[in-house]
Amino acid sequence: MKTIYGLAVICLFHSAANAQTNAAPAVDLSYTYGELRFVDYDDNGGDGFRFNGSYDLGNNWIILGGLTSADFNSNVDLTIFEIGGGYVWNYRPDWDIVATGRFVNADVDTPGGSSDESGIALSGGMRGLLAPQFEVRGSVNYINLDDSDVYLEVAGDYYFTRQFSAGLSVELGGDSDLISIGARYYFR
Repeated sequence: MKTIYGLAVICLFHSAANAQTNAAPAVDLSYTYGELRFVDYDDNGGDGFRFNGSYDLGNNWIILGGLTSADFNSNVDLTIFEIGGGYVWNYRPDWDIVATGRFVNADVDTPGGSSDESGIALSGGMRGLLAPQFEVRGSVNYINLDDSDVYLEVAGDYYFTRQFSAGLSVELGGDSDLISIGARYYFR
């Protein structure tokens, strides 16, 4: 699996090097997007896909949602549905502080039966541009389903165009570490 991530990073940088570099696209931190990510649960031998979306309501308010589907080596399937909202504070140009709250429903199917849990998730973090085409994100996340869990997320995206970016994300410190690679399309 790590080989796939390595090849994806090489392809990402190769594409970036071959992209037009005469003028960097004018990137702003949009909150109206759709995102597709390949996720790998490093500790538990599972992987799958996550689709996230966000819509800017104006006046710094956003709504967001997501669907994750993952399969694990022991014939366990996980489906997570999230929906919620948040607030974006424009801390300074090209840097935002973001706080979100979401309703979360997780469905786990095993050979011995299934389990369905609902709860809440809260996140707080920053999002900003290190360079005109390179975004970084970091957040502290809390989720309460069957029991509580706190984890950190660190991510970075490269903007190929004003509307398309791709990058890596790492979530650490929870029940399992998660690495993902994906792309976002911004509906500006």
